[in-house]
Amino acid sequence: MRLTKRGDDPSARERILSAAEELFAESGFDATPTSRIAARAGVPKGLVHYYFQRKPDLLTALVERLPDEHVEPDGVVVPGDVAASLRRLVAELDARLRASYLLSHLLWREADTHTAVRDALRQRFTHLVDQVRAVITAASTGNLPVATVDTAAGLLAMAVSYRHSVARHDADGNEDEDSIDREVDLVAAALVSSPAPAPPAR
Repeated sequence: MRLTKRGDDPSARERILSAAEELFAESGFDATPTSRIAARAGVPKGLVHYYFQRKPDLLTALVERLPDEHVEPDGVVVPGDVAASLRRLVAELDARLRASYLLSHLLWREADTHTAVRDALRQRFTHLVDQVRAVITAASTGNLPVATVDTAAGLLAMAVSYRHSVARHDADGNEDEDSIDREVDLVAAALVSSPAPAPPAR
């Protein structure tokens, strides 16, 4: 990340990033020269390279513009109701996605060929698994086996991530809410029916 220097113009940097986001989404990263980004942002081409030495640095900076996906469990947990808690978590994550459809899906696409983007999305997925696990644990009334909770968290996180990665293909920009409800219900039912861990042998 580049340190701000005296004389920097934060608004110019933001215009460059916004232009890059739009153009990468329209034409793809490789097909977008920095000259087009400069023209769209209304700045000299040299200013693009002043803020971003290499074109891939633009993608790294765009990753940092993704909305914060951290959701506090206290804000979504319904004590004793795992399914309702997970639905509330998914709804909050969906709302954050809707605020950045263009950017989120641009980065999903570019992850195939750019390591920095792929690594950032992997970190976000790991964080998503952790959040699902925390919500399940906080909402559960019993002592669920750790392995079962980990598996459930991973499966639901994969379902949410897949849904978000293909949401841009929905003409109305709407996620398949019925589908995720079924998946949430399945995960919650499996957790409820999971036997409690046996007490340690004496």
